[in-house]
Amino acid sequence: MKKILLLSVLLLNLNAKAQRFEDYFTDATLRIDYTFSGNTKHQEIALDKLNRSPRWYGKRRRLTEVPVEGNGQIIVRDHRSDSIIYKNSFSTLFQEWLSYDEAKTTPRSFENVFLVPMPKDTIDVTLILYDNRRKPMASMHHQVVPTDILIRKIGYDRQTPHVQLLAPKDSTACIRIAFVAEGYRPAEMPTFISDATHAMNAIFAHEPFKGLKDRFSVVAVEAPSKDSGTSIPSKDIWKHTALSSHFDTFYSDRYLTTLHLKDMHDLLAGIPYEHIIVLVNTDHYGGGGILNSYNLSMAHHRLTNAVVVHEFGHSFAGLADEYGYDFEQIPIYPHDIEPWEPNITTLTRFRDKWADMIKKGTPVPTPATENNRQRVGVYEGAGYALKGVYRPMQDCRMRTNESPDFCPVCQRAIARLIDFYTR
Repeated sequence: MKKILLLSVLLLNLNAKAQRFEDYFTDATLRIDYTFSGNTKHQEIALDKLNRSPRWYGKRRRLTEVPVEGNGQIIVRDHRSDSIIYKNSFSTLFQEWLSYDEAKTTPRSFENVFLVPMPKDTIDVTLILYDNRRKPMASMHHQVVPTDILIRKIGYDRQTPHVQLLAPKDSTACIRIAFVAEGYRPAEMPTFISDATHAMNAIFAHEPFKGLKDRFSVVAVEAPSKDSGTSIPSKDIWKHTALSSHFDTFYSDRYLTTLHLKDMHDLLAGIPYEHIIVLVNTDHYGGGGILNSYNLSMAHHRLTNAVVVHEFGHSFAGLADEYGYDFEQIPIYPHDIEPWEPNITTLTRFRDKWADMIKKGTPVPTPATENNRQRVGVYEGAGYALKGVYRPMQDCRMRTNESPDFCPVCQRAIARLIDFYTR
C-alpha cells in the first residue's frame, strides 16, 4: 500500500511539473481567428489567421482546467507528446443564433477570436462546439508552428491609447478587464473615461467583486469612432463606429452586439486584457454578454450600471439568465439535461448545483411565496423558460435589473471563479 501511495504522489508531482507554464509557453499571446458558419443542420469551423502579440495576460496555473464547461472549448496539445497543455471554455453568438428560426433556413457566418499562450514548440489545437444537449456538434483540429512566417505580429509597435483605472495588489495573479470605447469620437474620450469609471465602480459595488477588488486590473481603451453613437437598424440609423455595433441583433430591438470580433481584438493588441467590456455611447436600452468573449452595454441609460453588472455575470462568470417570459421563450435548455451554468437547473443533476445551500425542510421545487422571498430554494422559471428550468432565488441580479445583488448561489459561483484564476 505504501508503494502505491508513493507512486501516486510521484505521478501527481510529475503531472504538476509537466503543467508548468514556462515548460511549454513563452510570455506572449497567440491569437487565433476563426470563422464559424452553417445553420441548424450543419456547422463548420474554419481557421482564418494567426496573430502574435507581446505578453501573456491569461492564467499561468491550472492550465488544463476550466472552471465552467461553456458551450465550447479550445484545447491545446503539445505536438511531440500529445499531452494537453492548455484549455479554455467559451460561448459564442453563433451558437445562440442557432436557436432562432432564421438558422433553420439561412446559413450564416460569425467571427470568433481566441487567445492562448504562445507555444515554444509545435502545438495541435482542437476547437469543439457543443449543442444544447452538451454533445459535440462541430469540431476542428489544426497545427500551429510558432516559427510560421505568416503569424502576424500586432501590438508591438503601437497600441490604442488606454488609461489604468484599477491596479491589482499582485500583478502576477490577477484578472484583467479592458473597457473599450464604442461610438465615442476622439473629442468624447473624457466622457468615455468617466463612463468606464462609473461602470467599473458599479461592478465592484457588488459582492463578491467588492471584497475581492484587489485581485483585478482594469484599463479603459480609447478606441476612436468616426460617428458618435451606434446603429439602430429598426430606425434606419447606421453609424461608422470602431466596432460596428448595432441594436436589433437577431431582430430583437434591445439586443445590442458587435459581430466584428477581429476589429475588437486588433484595437486591444498589446494591452493587458482577458475580459472585455464594451461601452456603447448611447442612451437606448440594450446590451449582451457572452462567456469569455465580451460584455457589451449601453453607457447612458438609467439602467446602465445594472446592465453592465448583469452582462458581466454572463461574460465573466458564465451565469445564466434566470428569467422567462410568455412572449419570448427560447428552447435552449432540454429538460432532461442538466445545464452547465451554475445558477440554473433542470433538476436532472441538482445535487451538483446548490443543493447544499438549501435549508432542511425546503420543498423542491419551492413555491414562490412572500415567506420564501429571501430563501435559497428551487423556483420554477429560468433560462428563458417558464416551465422545467429552475433558479435559486425569487430574484437576483441575473433575473431583474431591480434586484440589488447577486443571489448567494451566484455570489458563490463568482467567488469560486475568481479563486480559480488568482489562487
